[in-house]
Amino acid sequence: MTERYVLDLREVDESQVEAVGGKGANLGALSRVAGVRVPDGFCVTTGAFRRVMAQAPSLDARLEELSRLPLNDPEAIRTLSAEIRRTVEDIAVPDDIAAQITRAVLGDGEQAAYAVRSSATAEDSPTASFAGQQDTYLNVVGPAAVLRHVSRCWASLFTERAVVYRLRNGIDHRTVRMAVVVQRMVFPQAAGILFTADPVTGDRKTATVDAGFGLGEALVSGLVNPDVFRVRDGEVVSEAVAAKRRAVQALPGGGTREVAVDARRQEEPALTRAQVVRLVRLGRRIEAYFGRPQDIEWCLVDDDFRIVQSRPITTLFPVPERDDQENHVYVSVGHQQMMTDAMRPLGLSMWKLTAMIRMHDAGGRLFVDVTGRLASPASRGAFLDLVGRSDPLIRDALDTVLERDGFVPSLPEAAPAGPPAGGASASPSVETDPAVVTELIERTRRSVAALERDIRTKTGPELFDFLLDAFEEHKRVLADPLSIQVIMAGMEATWWLNDKLYEWLGEKNAADTLTLSAPGNVTSEMGLALLDVADAVRPHAEVVAFLRGARDEGFLEELAKLPGGTEARDAIEGYLDLYGMRCVGEIDITRPRWRERPTALVPAILDNVRNFAPGAARRRFEQGLREAEKKEQDVLSRLRALPDGERKAGEAKRMIDRVRTFAGYREYPKYGIISRYFVYKQALLAEAERLVHAGVLAEREDVFHLTFEEFRDAARSNQVDHRLIRRRRDAFRSYQALTPPRVLTSDGECVTGAYRRDDAPDGALLGLPVSAGTVEGRARVVLDISEADLEPGDILVTAYTDPSWSPLFVGIAGLVTEVGGLMTHGAVIAREYGLPAVVGVERATRLVRDGQRIRVHGTEGYVEILP
Repeated sequence: MTERYVLDLREVDESQVEAVGGKGANLGALSRVAGVRVPDGFCVTTGAFRRVMAQAPSLDARLEELSRLPLNDPEAIRTLSAEIRRTVEDIAVPDDIAAQITRAVLGDGEQAAYAVRSSATAEDSPTASFAGQQDTYLNVVGPAAVLRHVSRCWASLFTERAVVYRLRNGIDHRTVRMAVVVQRMVFPQAAGILFTADPVTGDRKTATVDAGFGLGEALVSGLVNPDVFRVRDGEVVSEAVAAKRRAVQALPGGGTREVAVDARRQEEPALTRAQVVRLVRLGRRIEAYFGRPQDIEWCLVDDDFRIVQSRPITTLFPVPERDDQENHVYVSVGHQQMMTDAMRPLGLSMWKLTAMIRMHDAGGRLFVDVTGRLASPASRGAFLDLVGRSDPLIRDALDTVLERDGFVPSLPEAAPAGPPAGGASASPSVETDPAVVTELIERTRRSVAALERDIRTKTGPELFDFLLDAFEEHKRVLADPLSIQVIMAGMEATWWLNDKLYEWLGEKNAADTLTLSAPGNVTSEMGLALLDVADAVRPHAEVVAFLRGARDEGFLEELAKLPGGTEARDAIEGYLDLYGMRCVGEIDITRPRWRERPTALVPAILDNVRNFAPGAARRRFEQGLREAEKKEQDVLSRLRALPDGERKAGEAKRMIDRVRTFAGYREYPKYGIISRYFVYKQALLAEAERLVHAGVLAEREDVFHLTFEEFRDAARSNQVDHRLIRRRRDAFRSYQALTPPRVLTSDGECVTGAYRRDDAPDGALLGLPVSAGTVEGRARVVLDISEADLEPGDILVTAYTDPSWSPLFVGIAGLVTEVGGLMTHGAVIAREYGLPAVVGVERATRLVRDGQRIRVHGTEGYVEILP
């Protein structure tokens, strides 16, 4: 039987993406939805594309070469993709395929006009829209012209923009196939795009309509600014009518041309308000059919809308699932934990199972529902005050939501949710007693040691039952009232010092200097300890040269064979014994730990060897200690000179002692959490290895794309859904490209806060001051810690820093991050090391160029880009 290479659109639905591509499958499905008019047409299947590609065997080698090209080599991508494109266009369409296409075209007559449009198998999917990546040809007349443009559509799979898009999204060029949609041409009075959710804010209840005269190509190509209408609850809530001086129209013999719009019509709306509302109502029907917000291309013909494309809006941040229809407000957990990257399902579920409060996930990120806190006047003020101290942008975003009438209900009788924002005040028993901190640390150590001992014999279903009990102990340690009391005592003392010393002495952020080299901070000690590792490496030239080329994770065994290598290896191993459970993004259990990937530490060790002299760790700590003591004496003497000075000095001294006693402990609970996480991970990976040997899993990392509960079921049944794992892997890849919001509503709106200040120079980048001082230097924009190449005096500019970044802090002069708060890890360590720091600087890594000179105002909270 002859293979069919042409399918009528009415024969096609969403199940046939592999045959007709994403665009074809969506249009075919829509052609059968009541009330939706789709121009008639047909699809040239991917089978035809495969036939054509098979006629040029040399393409396989060139596609292999294309897949290996790095994104930072645009010239090579441009050259090779153009060569592949020319090859595909030059291949003759096989006779039997050409005959089927010609027969379909002639069914509408010799001079019928068509739109010929690419439809790749990877496009218009929930995770990658490929919008604008392949080609469309309008008003193509006659069989010969249609055949020629079908070949061009096949070749457009290899345009430079499409190749780069696939590289960025991790899509193999060799797995994508191209179908072609051929539809009867429509000649509209107006055309444009309908987004059934606001593409800027993400609000699912607000639709946006872009409209212009003539063919939609004028809008897509940027030839004119469109009229823009926003519709909510069946009403146009805003409209902006543009001056549309040009339009694209079809030519009688085929093709299109730009034409001038009559001056009298240029500022007329392309649609009436009634038409806009009717179009949105149609869009909602399409959205309901596909089950997600849509980006819809439409044409208006004789007051009737025709739909020529519908694809998912893949740039929207997902909304947490909920079991009611009430309004909800969610706050990002990642912005508090200094890890805004997407997490895999196992990481999400493990954090949720071990957290003290209920969490929700969306887009690979964790969120907390704060609606109850905001709804109750009894808790709202204290909660907003606490949030504002931590992250003013979150506070401002929440204020923005609260200003909207009725979105957050008011519950005047609601009781406060949890402890007040200020936390528990220090009781006399813990006022300044270091023994309290020692006891808390010992409790955590005993708990982790018991976990390590007891988990060793557990496998299979028994392991998962054991872990569920271990998670309860995990939460008990986190909720230790004494631990919370000590943390809050240190934080309250910091706030008190900053507030009172500004009031009494006019000095901003005085606590930053007073907390330099505070004892017992496990994170700052981790950074200094790597300086000691460098001291063990530095004297041995062969060891240094070997480390420069270390790529294999087994390099420590080879290191011992070199002169001085045993000493260097023992120093690194000792460091890993203390800190090997840490890594970038450590709240995600699926991230590789330093113990699993010790090469991650090598660049920082080599930087320390190059940039520091022996004994730097001790000198650094002692210098901070001297500066803190000097600051204390200065502050107390100035206070005593004030009216009622002895009382003020006495209160300040008590708070200084308290903050120095307790500030360091602020970092230890996280260290304990991550220590437990590494024990969990080792046991779970051993279980995954067992499932690999049993043939249940292809590779052990497959379990990262299962939740904890799904992993437990797989261990019990020795069965797993491989299609689910593939879908989750694709979803994770798409989530990585999304920027998580600080505040998200149940309508899907990403609410962006702003700094309400006017105390910075024009053009300065505003942020939150977290570590006092001013420093000027070269900006080093670092997105990947393994690629950091820092010199003394450099200012680190990055998206976020968690504890794993602290080894870099010993060699820099200042810090700027996009995410952070007053008490987050990067801020705490910046103060420990005396680094001027500004955090929460929106888009800092894009607004500051690597190598630029900048000035960081860590006391006032802004960054200047210097000439």
